[in-house]
Amino acid sequence: MKLCMIGTGYVGLVSGTCFADIGNNVICTDVDKNKIQNLNSGIIPIYEPGLDEMVKRNIKQGRLTFSDDVSKSINKSDIVFICVGTPTNKNNNAADLKNVFKVANNIKSNLNKYKIIVTKSTVPVTTGDKIEKILKKNKFNSKFDVVSNPEFLREGEAIRDFVVPDRVVVGTESKKALKIMRSLYLPIIKKTARFFSTSRRCAELIKYTSNAFLATKISFINEVANLCEVSGVNIEDISIGMGLDQRIGERFLRAGPGYGGSCFPKDTKAIVTLAKKFKINLSIVSSVIKSNENRSKILLNRILKISKNKVKNKIITFLGATFKANTDDMRESPCLKLIPSLISKGAKINYYEPTGPKKELKKFKNVNFSNNVLDATKKADLIIIHTEWNEFKQLNLKKLTKNKNVIVYDMRNIYSPEKMKKNGIKYYGIGR
Repeated sequence: MKLCMIGTGYVGLVSGTCFADIGNNVICTDVDKNKIQNLNSGIIPIYEPGLDEMVKRNIKQGRLTFSDDVSKSINKSDIVFICVGTPTNKNNNAADLKNVFKVANNIKSNLNKYKIIVTKSTVPVTTGDKIEKILKKNKFNSKFDVVSNPEFLREGEAIRDFVVPDRVVVGTESKKALKIMRSLYLPIIKKTARFFSTSRRCAELIKYTSNAFLATKISFINEVANLCEVSGVNIEDISIGMGLDQRIGERFLRAGPGYGGSCFPKDTKAIVTLAKKFKINLSIVSSVIKSNENRSKILLNRILKISKNKVKNKIITFLGATFKANTDDMRESPCLKLIPSLISKGAKINYYEPTGPKKELKKFKNVNFSNNVLDATKKADLIIIHTEWNEFKQLNLKKLTKNKNVIVYDMRNIYSPEKMKKNGIKYYGIGR
């Protein structure tokens, strides 16, 4: 099939490349000419394991191309995917849909034959209705169908999630569009995935409710971790014991510094705002948002407590800066709140991040990037394991540090407290 992905961000680039890899002809298009130039030169704008190789392979095979001519790309395609960002509207916390509707108007002008218009962008319920209304005003009076096909890709595991997904959700009232979409996903759903067809509005809401529920699990276990720290209980055991209950499940029950990234923060805010529009109070999700926002304050207080409030002129090293491992995404990363708070109290910050120095941290004084773990930690008074990168899981922390009084605060519970104690390391974890 001939596919057009409008938007070469995380969703558009990963999905487009994966669609090409299963045999489709895909044009990934974007109004950002520099981004398209870079992609044509083999420069990938995001870090995602395996993506670089897959892009190169499909370019070589002629199945994947990049273009800044959005109109021409739409014209040449059978299925057009809207993959533009829907960030939080700063005025009211709703999803900002201006880019979605801008794309819809562009598609309207290029409907030269029957096309399926698919929203992969995370959008509030009824957005598909509005897109359909825009498209009906096309000058060619061409037929089309608007479909909701939300993505469920986790950063750092996106290719696997696309190839072996838990489910493929397609929302449409059109039998024709449903048949074509099922055919498109056939190489995937033949393996393991459940193909779930539903209404367009339902598909739109499934994405938001899924993310809100997962965010709830994360915030819940983090609050339980706070209780564990004062009651002498290990949160790891709590997570295992809860996760063995099939009604609950073990995933997303890992205590840590709180959720971040491109989805959970904006989507929880968006669904609460959406609910208010319909005069519904999503009190649980509202509490989840507050809990996650307070997480950095709790962690800061813990840092101050284990440092005996002596952080002034101390060197604090962050291992990892991204919100999770296997991605270069800094959006809503917990360290973006912790680092400026520690600087304001006189601390000096070193950090090492496997994906390189971060522009988000360059604006702060007394923040230095190190090229490796050794350089980052050798003069540290406090080491904070912030992101669960594999290269942090087998560190010889005693050899790394020359400071015998160094404190290790493991926000991902990578290490055993007993082992750290045996090695004479002052060690603290989350919820234990």
